[in-house]
Amino acid sequence: MKKTAPTTKTTLITGAAGGIGHALVEVFHAAGFRVIASDKCPRPADLACHHYLQADLLDLVENEVHARDTIAELRSVLKEDGLNALINNAAVQILGGAESLGREDWRTTLNVNLLAPFLLTQALLPALESVRGSVINIGSIHARLTKSNFVAYATSKAALAGMTRALAVDLGPRIRVNAIEPAAVETEMLMAGFLGRPDSYHQLVGCHPQQRIGRPDEVAHLALAIVDGGMDFLHGACVALDGAVGNCLHDPG
Repeated sequence: MKKTAPTTKTTLITGAAGGIGHALVEVFHAAGFRVIASDKCPRPADLACHHYLQADLLDLVENEVHARDTIAELRSVLKEDGLNALINNAAVQILGGAESLGREDWRTTLNVNLLAPFLLTQALLPALESVRGSVINIGSIHARLTKSNFVAYATSKAALAGMTRALAVDLGPRIRVNAIEPAAVETEMLMAGFLGRPDSYHQLVGCHPQQRIGRPDEVAHLALAIVDGGMDFLHGACVALDGAVGNCLHDPG
């Protein structure tokens, strides 16, 4: 007997407790997806997911026992329903320049921001492939344009963009792999960095031709459109969501 496709679509969202992650959970839940959410902290009380998995992506990369247990739990939750979307949103941002970044800074950054998305995609490929699912890697404008003290973070996001394109070629029509590359997004973490510095915040806003920064829900709605908006030909793309700031030339004259 031919197996029928599940009527409910399922998504896995990492970094679900953060600002963008929380918005991703809300938007996909509202769209009728069964949401599996994951983060390294305990489940936030207001997170509208169907299943929450507390897991540290650094351990997923470095600890084979933890990785095996985490993937086993995910497969148990998925059962045989397939995975329509894997959204690799979790990331770390360790600031530092060429003279200050150490081995541990690089190890943590690359393992969480690059290797964990690859290993999750690899481990969950059968579930993704069974329903022609999508992988969305949440990148950053820093993959293309960066500034001082973002060396490790920018490198990891540039590599994530490269991996997105390469996986699309490698996997062909089996699943779709795309990335979203936001500029500044109004999360609690970003806003906390501007406490007591309103002039700096207004300067950031003014750098964007749209005269504002992005909202977490805009990232989430774009992700939903890529996954479930009938754009099956969108594959291997790194989509800028930057309020046109990526088109600006800043020079002294």
